[in-house]
Amino acid sequence: MFDFIIIGAGSAGCVLANRLSANPDHSVCLLEAGVSGYDKKHKYLLKVPLGVGLLMWHPTLNWGFHSKEEAELKHRTLYSPRGKVLGGSSAVNAMVYIRGQQKDYDDWAAAGNHGWGWDDLLPLFKRHENQLRTASDLDGKDALDGHLHSTNGPLCVGDPNQLDILSHTFIKAGEELGYPNNPDFNGENQEGFGAYQVTQLNGERWSASRAFLEPIKNRKNLTILTEAHAAKLLIEDHKAIGVEYIKSNCINRIHAKKEVIVCGGTFASPQLLLLSGIGPQDELDRHKIPVVQTLPGVGENLQDHLDIILRQKNKQSTGYGLSPRFALRAAKAPFKYLKSRQGFLASNAAEAGAFIKSDENQSRPDLQLHFTPTYLKKHGRSKPPLGHAYSLHLCNLRPKSRGEVRLNSTDASEAPRIHYRFLHDPADMAVMIKAVKLGRKILETKAFSPYRKKELAPGEDKQSDEDIAAYIREEAESIYHPVGTCKMGNDAMSVVDAQLRVVGIQGLRVADASIMPSLISGNTNAISMVIAEKAADLILEKTQLKRDG
Repeated sequence: MFDFIIIGAGSAGCVLANRLSANPDHSVCLLEAGVSGYDKKHKYLLKVPLGVGLLMWHPTLNWGFHSKEEAELKHRTLYSPRGKVLGGSSAVNAMVYIRGQQKDYDDWAAAGNHGWGWDDLLPLFKRHENQLRTASDLDGKDALDGHLHSTNGPLCVGDPNQLDILSHTFIKAGEELGYPNNPDFNGENQEGFGAYQVTQLNGERWSASRAFLEPIKNRKNLTILTEAHAAKLLIEDHKAIGVEYIKSNCINRIHAKKEVIVCGGTFASPQLLLLSGIGPQDELDRHKIPVVQTLPGVGENLQDHLDIILRQKNKQSTGYGLSPRFALRAAKAPFKYLKSRQGFLASNAAEAGAFIKSDENQSRPDLQLHFTPTYLKKHGRSKPPLGHAYSLHLCNLRPKSRGEVRLNSTDASEAPRIHYRFLHDPADMAVMIKAVKLGRKILETKAFSPYRKKELAPGEDKQSDEDIAAYIREEAESIYHPVGTCKMGNDAMSVVDAQLRVVGIQGLRVADASIMPSLISGNTNAISMVIAEKAADLILEKTQLKRDG
């Protein structure tokens, strides 16, 4: 018996466990289906930034989900990685720290989610941030606005220890085209080119687990259970009283005196609700699950950033590739990293990026770019050719298409059924075609002329809109920012209200990326942690939401 049970020790769950257990009078249980990651076998891989390439497919540390066949993407199934370890996807991602645009959150509030506007959330972003860049580091240049940043939080955010010459070239290419050099994508204005800030400290990954869980894991009032897979919520008289979970092939039950908070993420949270009889009537009936609460929005409203990659052959041996010169660098890399935490092992791969508008009619950036100084196809899952190349990701920040998450079976250990429905709305393809054209302009600048040999993809013979669209259908993938399947709101398709309480069920909340009504403009890890900060305040009654009337 615990006061609070948190299901899922990912980006949100780690934050929530920290905040709720800060009061020694609260007993808290944190339940995680994955491993701890503290063992010698995994902890170094989880710390070294370039380990992201191996973590993407790791059989123990990654769920490795796949979507259903996507009709608009030539019926391909899309790989959908999610962290399966303490820290969740913050332990396996590319560590890019982006908050999004102010209007993203003001739109949430305008839709009736009071207390979720930018001014409401900024103090929470600052609460969790330990900003490592200071004025003295850069002689005053590019110092960050103290109004927007903080050095007091547990989450280390700073400039990367490794920035390849090609990444610098990408930023110069943006300047050549008239875009601003943006030293802070989390500042007043997101638009422009620059190096990404990352969740790292001294060249090591700084996941939600390292920031929020490791410092407090020995609190007497906190119990952390790993390799414990939640199978069903225990609900009596429309009140959540606990959870049934599987560990070591045994079924166990724990109970909550106060609340159960689901932090499983965009795929696992709706899956658990459905398995517990909460969701659309037809889906529950299809699997013969007794209906506890009819909520048609559970699993609906799935959104993600569709990503397409341009690749160019590099006529030099700069960047990271397969060549004798790079082999020599690779041999020295471990020693350099151990000595100074620098070199390409300190790279997060996506070192630099940009936020730009797809056309002049846009009032704010609607495209995000990630530049990688290496050959990248299928997000590292395709063997690179000999030699060197560089790649440019382009994604539509505000897609109109919506997908869903459903059950494959009533077996909790089986992956959920994910259907993105990317490009279902034709407007999304139009934006992606514009993105490819803009990306080509960037790679054709004079800045890249010392390196540019030829275009590998889409290929110099593919110039028409039809050719570009065909390439997008052949190669576009998720960039792993899924949100929205337990939508926050007050309409018929909402799953939680503005206090993250599941509609119709007492003592049950959802607090993770699944509650986002709409995608934010950028990487989703930072806001996932802030959602947990907000949930902690709501649970502990530190804030009062304004109500209509």
